Amino acid sequence: MLWVKAFHIVFVASWFASLFYLPRILVNLAMVPAESHAERERLLLMGRKLLRFGTVLMLPALGLGIWLLVAWWPAFAAPWMWAKLALVLAVLAYHHACGALLRSFEAFRNRRSHRWFRVFNEVSVLLFIAIVVLVVVKPF
Repeated sequence: MLWVKAFHIVFVASWFASLFYLPRILVNLAMVPAESHAERERLLLMGRKLLRFGTVLMLPALGLGIWLLVAWWPAFAAPWMWAKLALVLAVLAYHHACGALLRSFEAFRNRRSHRWFRVFNEVSVLLFIAIVVLVVVKPF
């Protein structure tokens, strides 16, 4: 079971790496001047590849997490676990939101400023910190 836990941590950390950097690409996209077509296309390509990569990492992270949850069923009753699972749902929503925002850039429909994306960029860090604290400290 320690192997499952180790690989779960590796895939979660890798998935979050994509969630840390993809919103930064969105910040840069929001700052691209209208006449800078090559820069825009390069950033869109990077964003698409990173979103795909993050999605591929997300799947084993979730699968291994479910495996651990089933194996340690009593932990499911702990309040900290319910809070963690709620935050995992928030991370899934954030991942989906990153994809939707990237698609809005592809369709020339983005209406948000680079400042908004700078704040949005920090959400993944806060989610990561909260999840790690819940798992390690088990505060309740």
